[in-house]
Amino acid sequence: MHKRQGEAMTISETMQAVQITEFGGPEVLKANQVAVPKPGPGEVLVKLDVAGINYSDINWREGKRGGTPPIIDGAEGAGTVAALGEGVTGLAVGEPVAYWNPKVGSYAEYATCPDFRIVKLPDGMDFGTGAALMLQGLTAHYLVRSSCEVHDGETILFHAGAGGVGQIAIQLAKAQGARVFVTVGSQEKATFAKEIGADEAILYDEVDFAEAARELTGGEGVHAVYDSVGLATWEGSLKALRTRGKVAYFGGASGPLPDMDLSILASMGSLSVIRTTLRDYVRDAEEIAWRAGEMFDLWRDGRMNIKIGHTYPLADAASAQTDLQARRTTGKLLLKP
Repeated sequence: MHKRQGEAMTISETMQAVQITEFGGPEVLKANQVAVPKPGPGEVLVKLDVAGINYSDINWREGKRGGTPPIIDGAEGAGTVAALGEGVTGLAVGEPVAYWNPKVGSYAEYATCPDFRIVKLPDGMDFGTGAALMLQGLTAHYLVRSSCEVHDGETILFHAGAGGVGQIAIQLAKAQGARVFVTVGSQEKATFAKEIGADEAILYDEVDFAEAARELTGGEGVHAVYDSVGLATWEGSLKALRTRGKVAYFGGASGPLPDMDLSILASMGSLSVIRTTLRDYVRDAEEIAWRAGEMFDLWRDGRMNIKIGHTYPLADAASAQTDLQARRTTGKLLLKP
């Protein structure tokens, strides 16, 4: 049961949080008791029901995002409003909300977030779905609807189609009228991807995915590729494109992209390449509300279904990140405070 909106909420002085104690492997993640943060001006304190797990959390743990340990890991969550900082309007204590905050701090019982990044959840939406539609949902939305927009009748290829971003991107692209191919690492993941709408699932360990994509399109290639894998796939992504096709690189799970001679884009069919990051596509409350609103509408209509792959206790964050890096998971991963 949620507390009635507007009621005062009892807030503890300390909380459990998972901190990056030093940069390194999963073993550096430790559950500790720390002070509950206080919301500053323009900030909201959220009592977290779940925190989302993402590849960016691993980058923070490994020191690729900077900062000085100890750092509370995690950039997204969902729960109820616990307190409002000075100047915050339009929200009430007890309201169910979700958010993405690039400054991290979500592997905890409470977290603060700038108010413009807070999204109210629709009636009936569970917190796990709400969290899934934040970092990963907003990423899928800006890719499919903005940076490399999908149009009716086009064919696209999305890498890691059974992951958190992939499952949302499939459904967004199908809503746009696209034919959707994905790459996956197992038959189980292929089945899952096709169940949520993918037209074809290519097992990248068994076939050359670029050749498979071209064969499935009668030799033409796809209109767009979305690639968060990076080093292992970047060249194949280009080869999978048709003339004047586009590829959006938005991550490097296998390593960063190598230096590229742009003249190869002309020789391969006047291709276009974009390297994107989420923060540039969610710059204000209006843009966040638009992106979240479109996904919420699809969810209400039954055209956006989120699979929660696994929910781990907060103290098991190290195991969760280990499973994610080993590609043993499908769907969205969550931590439960």
